[in-house]
Amino acid sequence: MENRDLVDSFSEFKDEKAIERVALMAILEDVLKNALKKKYGSDDNFDIIVNPDKGDCQVFRNRIVVADGEVEDENAEISLSEARRIESDFEVGEEVSEEVKLEGLDRRAILALRQNLYSKVTEHDNTSLYKQFKDLVGEIYSAEVHHARPKIVILMDEGKNEIVLPKDQQIPSDFFRKGDTVKGIIEAVELKGSKPQIVMSRTSSKFLEKLFEQEIPEIESGEITIKRVVRIPGEKAKVAVDTYDDRIDPVGACVGVKGSRIHGIVRELGNENIDVINYTDNTELFIKRALAPARINKVEIIEGTNKANVYLDLEEVSRAIGRGGQNIKLAGMLTGYDIDVMRELDPEDDDVELREFNDEIEDWVIEELSKIGLDTAKSVLNLGVEELVRRTDLEEETIVEVINILKNEFED
Repeated sequence: MENRDLVDSFSEFKDEKAIERVALMAILEDVLKNALKKKYGSDDNFDIIVNPDKGDCQVFRNRIVVADGEVEDENAEISLSEARRIESDFEVGEEVSEEVKLEGLDRRAILALRQNLYSKVTEHDNTSLYKQFKDLVGEIYSAEVHHARPKIVILMDEGKNEIVLPKDQQIPSDFFRKGDTVKGIIEAVELKGSKPQIVMSRTSSKFLEKLFEQEIPEIESGEITIKRVVRIPGEKAKVAVDTYDDRIDPVGACVGVKGSRIHGIVRELGNENIDVINYTDNTELFIKRALAPARINKVEIIEGTNKANVYLDLEEVSRAIGRGGQNIKLAGMLTGYDIDVMRELDPEDDDVELREFNDEIEDWVIEELSKIGLDTAKSVLNLGVEELVRRTDLEEETIVEVINILKNEFED
């Protein structure tokens, strides 16, 4: 086997795996050194010349000429008579450089050399892929569905790189078929053995942030800054934005005329409801804005804690809490405060807060009622048994018992 044949037999990697020919030659040189070391015991006295332009390589062994009968190391030394067969004027002490052909390697050595070269090329390919996608972590990426399985979707990009979209990184409403184009962010690049696994996410808050950057020119230019993003994937999200330019309305710019700018983002996220609010360093005002669309009368920050009480009218309670508690949960995530909703009572109103009945009604029942904005006795009584059964997860028997307790309070 000629040296050139080895290079040609593996040059297919250059096209198939997008490896530069120079990199391929460097791998080839490393592999040849290993093969020479195994055959001759050392590769220190070998010169390997790789020519990436011609696509070939030459291997030369350098040995010192010694007198006949004095050769102790056949790899490092050559007898005078043998040296003169190469060139007639060699003398003892001179260095002989002789080209080594791979034909001199036995079949097993050639096979090992091929396998080693293949392994090194694959390792180079995996390292390049890891570095390429490590630099893309947190960036939007698109790929096509190759296989859609119950717990994972396998994607393939234009470079034939495999990307995985696990179930927990999919929006609940996501449904993909083979051939669909999927957009998300590169969430992580993990090494599984020596092969990198590229993980995509559509549930990350970073994905929503990047979609805003992509769709809103003022964000891309830096005129508007995204301060915070929180979301319940596929359900609801809140995005706090700010600007250094008083002439710009950051919320209006993000939403667009009649929602024209934000509509594409909402559609990409499976009709996720997105609230865009103005950021402020004023904590009380920020909490008020975060609880929109509810109108808040007063915010009370509990000193020394990350807790806040918000006071509002009864009809605003359900808006502040939101469906399934989503609005208040996201407001807390956005502001960093644990928010408690308090209904402001009219001084002339004889209503009583539910928490005052905790000696008769269990805390978990009171908590269940507060989830739908009911925090006073009259707010519960005004709905009635049937409506309470429909709106909560409480049993009818439990609700009837609660109503009887509350009714007794007012009858007394």
